[in-house]
Amino acid sequence: MSVAAKQAKQVVIDEIKEKFENASSVVAVDYLGLTVEEADKMRADLRKEGVIYTVYKNTLIKRAIAGTDYEAFGDVLKGSTALAFSGDDITAGARVLSKAIKDFKKMAFKGGVVEGQVYDKAMVEEFATIPSRDELIARFMGSIQSPMTKLALTLKAIAEKEEA
Repeated sequence: MSVAAKQAKQVVIDEIKEKFENASSVVAVDYLGLTVEEADKMRADLRKEGVIYTVYKNTLIKRAIAGTDYEAFGDVLKGSTALAFSGDDITAGARVLSKAIKDFKKMAFKGGVVEGQVYDKAMVEEFATIPSRDELIARFMGSIQSPMTKLALTLKAIAEKEEA
């Protein structure tokens, strides 16, 4: 192997390391069977959620995570593998990919890493069911607001009844 080829591979390995270190979660999927249109739609949905979706050679991923906390993640790297790196929203990658799996019926989760902890396929599927951070906040605020609204309406009704 030439020196230039080794340097090119090292650049990719460093890129993978950096993405693992900067991501709050990483999800691995088997992506075979997707048409170009399906892949484009899925990538667009992932971009909307701030998720970076990339395909790397498994050997390069294994080299990048060797000796790190993510080394156990190498066990899922068999066959065709694509990685989805999520930033702020930990569940974004799993959530969008889960929707794509249901819609296209051609992909499958392999495993993932969430905040440095390696998880298997079943746990990644569980993460996919968790709503986004914004949706959770909206639900929480709605649950707080609902009893207050009922209380205000009840007090208003009592005040109107006493006036009459």
